[in-house]
Amino acid sequence: MTTRYAVDADVAVLTLDNPPVNGLGYDTRRALVDGLDRALADPAVVAIVIAGAGKSFTGGADIREFGTPKAMQEPNLLSVIAAFEASTKPVVVAIHGVCMGGGLELALGCHYRLAAPGTQIALPEVKLGLVPGAGGTQRLPRAIGLEPAMNMIVSGNPVASDALASIPGQALFDRIVDGDLLAEAKAFARERAATTIGKEAGPHPRVRDRRVEHPNLDAFVLFARTTVGAMAKDYPAAQRCVDCVEAAARKRFDDGMRFERETFASLMMSPESRALRHAFFAERAASKIADVPDDTPQREVRKVGVIGAGMMGGGIAMNFLNAGLPVVILETKQEALDRGVATIRKHYEGSVRKGSLSETKFAQRMTLLQPTLDYADLADCDLIVEAVFEEIGVKQAVFERLDAIAKPGAILASNTSTLDLDRIAAFTTRPQDVIGLHFFSPAHVMKLLEVVRGKATAKDVLATAMAVAKKIRKTAVVSGVCDGFIGNRMIEQYSRQAMFLLEEGALPAQVDAAAERFGFMMGPFRMSDLAGNDIGWAIRKRRYVEQPELTYSKVADALCELGRFGQKTGAGWYDYRPGDRKAHPSAVVDAMIVEHSAAAGIARRTIGDDEIVERLVYALVNEGAKILDEGIAAKAGDIDMVYLFGYGFPPFRGGPMRYADEIGLFNVVRAMRRYAAADVDGRQAGAWEPAPLLAALAADGKTFT
Repeated sequence: MTTRYAVDADVAVLTLDNPPVNGLGYDTRRALVDGLDRALADPAVVAIVIAGAGKSFTGGADIREFGTPKAMQEPNLLSVIAAFEASTKPVVVAIHGVCMGGGLELALGCHYRLAAPGTQIALPEVKLGLVPGAGGTQRLPRAIGLEPAMNMIVSGNPVASDALASIPGQALFDRIVDGDLLAEAKAFARERAATTIGKEAGPHPRVRDRRVEHPNLDAFVLFARTTVGAMAKDYPAAQRCVDCVEAAARKRFDDGMRFERETFASLMMSPESRALRHAFFAERAASKIADVPDDTPQREVRKVGVIGAGMMGGGIAMNFLNAGLPVVILETKQEALDRGVATIRKHYEGSVRKGSLSETKFAQRMTLLQPTLDYADLADCDLIVEAVFEEIGVKQAVFERLDAIAKPGAILASNTSTLDLDRIAAFTTRPQDVIGLHFFSPAHVMKLLEVVRGKATAKDVLATAMAVAKKIRKTAVVSGVCDGFIGNRMIEQYSRQAMFLLEEGALPAQVDAAAERFGFMMGPFRMSDLAGNDIGWAIRKRRYVEQPELTYSKVADALCELGRFGQKTGAGWYDYRPGDRKAHPSAVVDAMIVEHSAAAGIARRTIGDDEIVERLVYALVNEGAKILDEGIAAKAGDIDMVYLFGYGFPPFRGGPMRYADEIGLFNVVRAMRRYAAADVDGRQAGAWEPAPLLAALAADGKTFT
């Protein structure tokens, strides 16, 4: 039973007990209504309290039912709320921990609400491309006022109960209880029952009966609409939230409810909401590994070592310091070590100045950091992450040293982004303890962590790595071993197409602009300048030897031969001015590209933005299909997570594999064959040959996801 029923003297208590967050699934909704009916039929019961078991009241809808018939099966949430709102006996909600989404809508539909201080209150539906669908947009403005409600609903961000309780005239909370919440709620319920006027429905206060007042409604709504339009132009749900909150102020309650439901239903069918919901579920599914069950034993990680105090090593170290774990950071030279520690300190000092980090926490984190030049200081670390130069000989030297000094059972992790993890593991006598932890730069900011599973990596090591990722607040995606793993293997095909587009007639600014209008955070050439063009150059040099059949445009090599490595040198595909990271189109580079095309005998042509986007994205999709087929990624959603959290793919498109599904794989394959036919001289060496999995799914009318 997901809801417990009990009577304390004359008060019925309905306790939500549906771990992990007391989701309002079908069984819970049915039990709530059954409990209400039971309480109403019992003459000894004078009032009803709804509470939540465990750490929270409720997180809202039960995500395990999304996409199933149970999600809307009666009693649906609207019916549950209507039943409690119409109760002839007072209904008091005792809210603690978390009260979000449908849980807040349920609370708003009851007569009275008591909350523990610090409770997180939110209507986060906009983050799934939706509006609240059970009265949230109509009742919240009536409870806390138009402006605070608009801010909460449009952002979807949680607000602490204390902050909401301080709003003048708010009717959301009747009391903030710093003590025994349930006992206070039962006492409050008895008080309300004693003051009931008669026994007919309606003597208890209903949020729906309040009016939404605002001194300058037209101006505020216009301001909200303009602001949201500028900040969320690719997310229609945000504008529709404004519409619904405006309806709360302009329409009768029942009319506003109808408007909200119509809006909710229309957004459910939008591609943006489908993409965001896919990402929501794919992120949660990424932590599930088929052959590593949740109860797999884990190794204890109480102390972490980081080898390398450069930008990447320092960023990796900060992740663990932020999580309260002691870190030993090692460098080979005192100057490099001092510089790395100074960079970490400077970052934290900046956070203190901004007010996002207290002086106390700053001091605590720096105390947890132990700089060293001696490998022996890593001997008692439970997890050691190397972040040294991306060259196999350098990795070999590091792992041979670690194998000699690390304690038995220590996890040895490589931050390699492209190298063969199995080869690295073979430099040790304990390959079962070796795993890849590929952080993305800047490592203390980027949410993605590629967890690379070697052929010998032990299951408890993998389970521990996933748990550590959660502790340091990363979205972890498991990858098998191949050159570039998931993200960099795919981005190479994307980059190859970007270079071919330059040869054929585009210029960097046009390609980047088209990609960014599609929704990428950054186009391929701005991204390359940020990462460093010399990094790609080094990879291509290795590819020329290892994969001579893989053709590249030589235009990027020509750029690097000019010493234009990107932002760090003040010149790359774009020009950069001192102290300014803004990319300025370069006449020198544009002329070099045109000259390169002529020298290669390629007639330049006008290339449209649609072609640019298709070639960039479909190159990702095709390589992603190969990665799936080879088992490097377990699920298409894992690939999407890599691109959403690591490469700036637009969230409202759901990731490259989800986007291909939305377009239709049949249409993707047709476009690829069209580009293959246009490659008359074969310069792209079969780049547009559909991957077997992609071709098969397209032929059968199926999808990746």
